[in-house]
Amino acid sequence: RMAFLRLQKRLAAAVLKCGKKRVWIDPNETNEVAQANSRKNIKKLFKGGLIMKRQVHMHSRSRVRKMMEEKRRGRHNGTGKRKGTRNARMPAKVLWMRRQRVFRRLLKKYRDNKKLSKEMYHKFYLAAKGNQFKNKNVLVEAIHKLKSEKLREKQLEEQAEARRAKNAQRKAKRVAKQEENMGVKAEKAKKAEPEPKKDEAKKGKGKKAA
Repeated sequence: RMAFLRLQKRLAAAVLKCGKKRVWIDPNETNEVAQANSRKNIKKLFKGGLIMKRQVHMHSRSRVRKMMEEKRRGRHNGTGKRKGTRNARMPAKVLWMRRQRVFRRLLKKYRDNKKLSKEMYHKFYLAAKGNQFKNKNVLVEAIHKLKSEKLREKQLEEQAEARRAKNAQRKAKRVAKQEENMGVKAEKAKKAEPEPKKDEAKKGKGKKAA
């Protein structure tokens, strides 16, 4: 009897906006449904519950998710599962581009945050381009190492400068003390010299007057 409800199924699919397979018609009310030959009647039957819209069949992805999780852990990737060479599966150029972009992003961030000077940025940029760093951690270690060396050099220079200033100060004190000692000796020498007597000076004047 259901074979004669082709028209009703087609109309119901158009009204319910789904495929004909999803249209459910009450098998106990086929005679009443068979009399419906317009969309309006089909809508009435749908409201009455004689025609219904089946739910979409679920297409489970649980098995796919499970497989992907295992692949992330390194399973199902042996030689038997591979097609294509290593370079075809993951090109060396793509790896190079990704690595360079990571390096350059890091250097730019450090430069913008004033962690790197313009000269140091340029030095490390060229070193990264020259394939001196295997990964980001190696680059960070190299930056910290150079910065610590520069800081050490600066500290040594400051210490040397402080020593030079201290030595200069000591020398100045020593020279001042020597000059002071020399001045004291000169004064003592002057005091030690015998002064000309007044009588002799007067006699000399008398002789000149005669």
